[in-house]
Amino acid sequence: MSKVHIILMSYLLVCCYAALAEAKYMKYKDPKQPINVRIQDLMDQMTLAEKIGQMTQIERSVASADVMKKYFIGSVLSGGGSVPAKQASAQTWINMVNEFQKGALSTRLGIPMIYGIDAVHGHNNVYKATIFPHNIGLGATRDPELVKRIGSATALEVRATGIPYVFAPCIAVCRDPRWGRCYESYSEDPSIVKAMTEIVHGLQGDVPANSPKGVPFVAGNKKVAACAKHYVGDGGTTEGINENNTQVNRHGLLSIHMAGYYASVIKGVSTVMVSYSSWNGVKMHTNRELITGFLKNTLRFRGFVISDWEGIDRITTPPHANYSYSIQAGISAGIDMIMVPENYTEFIDGLTFQVKNNIIPMSRIDDAVTRILRVKFVMGLFENPIADNSLVDQLGSQEHRELAREAVRRSLVLLKNGESADKPLLPLPKKTSKILVAGSHADNLGNQCGGWTIQWQGVSGNNLTIGTTILTAIKNTIDPSTKIVYKQNPDPGFVKSGDFSYAIVVVGEPPYAETFGDGMNLTISEPGPSTIKNVCGAVKCVVIVVSGRPVVIQPYIDTMDALVAAWLPGTEGQGVADVLFGDYGFTGKLSRTWFKTVDQLPMNVGDRHYDPLFPFGFGLTTEPTKAN
Repeated sequence: MSKVHIILMSYLLVCCYAALAEAKYMKYKDPKQPINVRIQDLMDQMTLAEKIGQMTQIERSVASADVMKKYFIGSVLSGGGSVPAKQASAQTWINMVNEFQKGALSTRLGIPMIYGIDAVHGHNNVYKATIFPHNIGLGATRDPELVKRIGSATALEVRATGIPYVFAPCIAVCRDPRWGRCYESYSEDPSIVKAMTEIVHGLQGDVPANSPKGVPFVAGNKKVAACAKHYVGDGGTTEGINENNTQVNRHGLLSIHMAGYYASVIKGVSTVMVSYSSWNGVKMHTNRELITGFLKNTLRFRGFVISDWEGIDRITTPPHANYSYSIQAGISAGIDMIMVPENYTEFIDGLTFQVKNNIIPMSRIDDAVTRILRVKFVMGLFENPIADNSLVDQLGSQEHRELAREAVRRSLVLLKNGESADKPLLPLPKKTSKILVAGSHADNLGNQCGGWTIQWQGVSGNNLTIGTTILTAIKNTIDPSTKIVYKQNPDPGFVKSGDFSYAIVVVGEPPYAETFGDGMNLTISEPGPSTIKNVCGAVKCVVIVVSGRPVVIQPYIDTMDALVAAWLPGTEGQGVADVLFGDYGFTGKLSRTWFKTVDQLPMNVGDRHYDPLFPFGFGLTTEPTKAN
């Protein structure tokens, strides 16, 4: 009997150990456990390959369920304009994201991947999404609460396509409008940029009162993880050249460019993206002092730091010239997730080699993976890894379009209104005999939306997505008896012979993004200037400028009766007509200085030699018309 007893006891002990091991193995999957316990439990079980996989973000075009499984990939992204199909539906996006996720979940530990996308003025890659005004226009509203509501709407539209992570907001402080990303900046004034970080609460949800500062927070599956970018000083480069060098002392860097990061970290932002630019000659992607020292240790940021697209490649000149050095420099500086985004095996092999050969310590890898897992646990990705289609009707919803229309109304800045205050041209009468509408941007949705819309650089024309052009909005608003004549670039004879009551001229810049938008001249695109001359020289006119920044208008301003800065209003052009015709008043204030000539640049409020055409904060107001 004793032999049987011993065998039975041994069997029971083995079962107990197996049960205990199983219970320990499952701890990280138990949402009742504290997040730090879950992280530690999972980390204890991860191999080096699994950890490095978490640090790797790849582009959707090179991703598949098999790739996710084989390399333990932690994240996938859509680059600008990278979509599963042209005019893809929300369901098509969901199916793609879930396919990648199933690959990630089929690994030994089943760690969910996180899918990221640029949603910088609404869900801007996606057909039929609501496109909000770019940040420069939102800065003119001076309204953090409006921006928070836009963040909430954007989160819903992004979740409608099964995506839980956005590379937004851009909290650059643009100090020179020659920079091609200036429209992604709320203002030249750090206090406005700081106030507008309220969008983080819109995207992620309000942080609970007892939440420790610096710890990421995402309030469930109707919110998304946000990303404060581009850390730090991207808007301060010499001559506004993209990815260039920001020359400023430490006090200047902290007081001008860091303000939005203090606020975002306190508001629980999940991730921070590093800038391509340099600070006093040191590439930000290698700046350990600012990434690890200041962001992680001083500000106590507990989310993860992500590189920009091929950001570590660009540590060297030319890019990718010494990739092993780039891996070492970027990871050692404190970057946790690398947006590779295509040649992922080279990155994985390179980083693996450096860890195994003690070039990069295991402690640095563990820090990175702990941070990535923290964000994934906080978001509830382990509990709800598979996207559902319960929110598909949120994409481009009427409610969101109304919000965008409100944002357009409040972002418009009235720079001139008649020859004198007692003879204003605006608001315009809805009922009159005949109106001329002219200009390259009057009936062009792509120009109105600007860059980062459907495609990375944006696209001119009316075939990109669903929306209302300014011309259509005017037609929707005027009295049915008023005749509208639209001619893109009429000659003076046509204008004079037309017997028009007044004209609305809509001109501006073509769409652009990043380096393609860098420019030393900042002129209105041809034939804009000649349209202004031809029309405004012959009839009473209001000029609407559609642009991502202040542009050269001083030579034409005397010929105009009224002038409106409309920035890049997005898909809801109806907001422009709402204010032009007096259903609402003009309230916007310049979020950046409007220069006289480009020779004055850079010129910002507070500078010693400050001599603008229109100063920072300028904006005429009008009262709504009771009856029109």
